[in-house]
Amino acid sequence: MASSTPTVVFDVGNVLLRWDARLIYRALIPETERLDWFMQNICTGDWNLEQDRGRSWEEGVALLVKQHPEWEREIRAFDESWHDSVPHAIADSVAVLEELKGQGEKVYAITNFSREKWAECLIRFPFLQSFDGVVVSAHERMLKPERAIYEVLLDRYGLKAADCIFVDDSEKNVVGARDIGMRAIHFVEPIDLRAELRGLGVRL
Repeated sequence: MASSTPTVVFDVGNVLLRWDARLIYRALIPETERLDWFMQNICTGDWNLEQDRGRSWEEGVALLVKQHPEWEREIRAFDESWHDSVPHAIADSVAVLEELKGQGEKVYAITNFSREKWAECLIRFPFLQSFDGVVVSAHERMLKPERAIYEVLLDRYGLKAADCIFVDDSEKNVVGARDIGMRAIHFVEPIDLRAELRGLGVRL
C-alpha cells in the first residue's frame, strides 16, 4: 500500500549542511587564482570523492602528499581543518526536516560523505541522528548517482521508489533518483523547499 504522504529523502551537503571546501583555505591560499589552480589540480573533486567512496582520509592525504610534497601543508589542511568547510546548517531545510519528524513522518537520507567526517558531523549536528535511515556512501563503498546506492535505501528500509521524493543539490544525483523511479527536487538556492514538497503532495 502506498504511503499516505510521500517519503522525503534528503541529501546532506548543501541541502542540510552548508559545504564549501574553499573555506578551508581563506588564510592559507588567499589569492583567488592560486586557490582555483590548487582546487583544480591538487585537492580535486575526484580526489575528495574517493574519501566519500570509502578511502580513509589518512590514505588519501598520504597519497597526495607523496605526489605533491611541496603542497603538504595545504593538503593536510583539507583533512585537519575540514570542519571549516561546513560553517553551519541550512536552517530552512533543517526546519522542514524537524517539522516532518514532529508530524510522525519517517525521513531518510542518502549522502556522499566520508566515514570519518560523517561520524564527526553526527556529534556536531545532532539533528543528523534523527533520520529513520541513512545511506552513507563511504559505508557502502558506492556513490551517488550510481543506481545501486538508491537501491540500498529502498531495499534496506522497505521503501518504494514511487513513494519517495529525493532532494539533492546535484543535478546528476537528481537524475539518478528519477531514473530509479523516485520523484526529485533539484535544490538550487533560492528555493522554497517547503513549497516544493507541498507541490508534490507532502503535508507541511
